[in-house]
Amino acid sequence: MRILLHACCAPCLVVPLDDLRSEGHHVTILFFNPNIHPYSEYLRRLDALSVYSRDANVPVISESGEESMDDWFRQVVFREPQRCRICFNLRMRKTAGLAEAKGFDAFSTTLLYSRFQKHELLKSTCQSISEEQRIPFVYRDWRTGWNEGVKRYRKIGLYRQKYCGCIYSERERVLKIM
Repeated sequence: MRILLHACCAPCLVVPLDDLRSEGHHVTILFFNPNIHPYSEYLRRLDALSVYSRDANVPVISESGEESMDDWFRQVVFREPQRCRICFNLRMRKTAGLAEAKGFDAFSTTLLYSRFQKHELLKSTCQSISEEQRIPFVYRDWRTGWNEGVKRYRKIGLYRQKYCGCIYSERERVLKIM
């Protein structure tokens, strides 16, 4: 299958990309993450993903722009307790829509690799969008490869962030260490 794989960052791409390729799928990466703040962090993650994807010989589509970031804020501000649901919905709708529009057979996301994401919420969001937009969603629980992925991305020196990307998760991270 030709799969459009949403990627949040380079470290989370390592295991899912290898897994899908080992099954014989042709993968294209989508970097669409208007949740990542500050903008310097967004650029740093995009740069690391660009370097890794070039080395892995995988094509990347980058969808960005101030409009997307503004839209993310409009949807999330004053709804912080539901920010993950809103954020997953925004990013996965974009991924599924592009997959359908560009003739991919299915979509998925590297967010399924992270032990820190709300996995079941993400899975159900993707399944609902898949049904609505009539494009298959490839589900894998890549968390099982977490330790192997950490070893591999550390060995190659990939930049790894310490929070999901949104300003609220950064605040929570800082408050935990204070």
